[in-house]
Amino acid sequence: MDFTIRNAKKEDMPQVLELIKALALFEKEPEAVEITVNDLEQDGFGAHPAFHCFVAEVDSKIEGIALIYNRYSTWKGKTIHLEDLIVSESMRGTGMGTALLDEVIKYGHKQGVRRINWEVLDWNEPAIAFYEKKGAHVMRDWNVVQLNEAGINNYIANL
Repeated sequence: MDFTIRNAKKEDMPQVLELIKALALFEKEPEAVEITVNDLEQDGFGAHPAFHCFVAEVDSKIEGIALIYNRYSTWKGKTIHLEDLIVSESMRGTGMGTALLDEVIKYGHKQGVRRINWEVLDWNEPAIAFYEKKGAHVMRDWNVVQLNEAGINNYIANL
């Protein structure tokens, strides 16, 4: 299967959002996606982009994405966070996921980061196997901690 990996453009964001929604459905949280195409366009393509996105394209259709952003580790220094690596169901097994991950790793290496990190659901064994095969260390002894918007507001209200 022929596909092209490239930097996302603002006009790709409607298709990017569709893949994000498909991932949410796969992860059993279809109602969790709150962002809009407008959010993606403003946040990714303004004066100070909040993220960088690579897309995998087949015949002008976006079939995969890797969305990353910069972080800073108090132990390591500059790092990148891979928020999502998504490949449409019909394109899984074609090498597209590997090509997207390759692009992320090359980008991070060029930026001089000391770590690239991401999360994977504990039940997503195919993804865990994929990442481990690529040399990633899945840290099963760490838990992800978050405050959602309601949690942030509640926290502020109790200050």
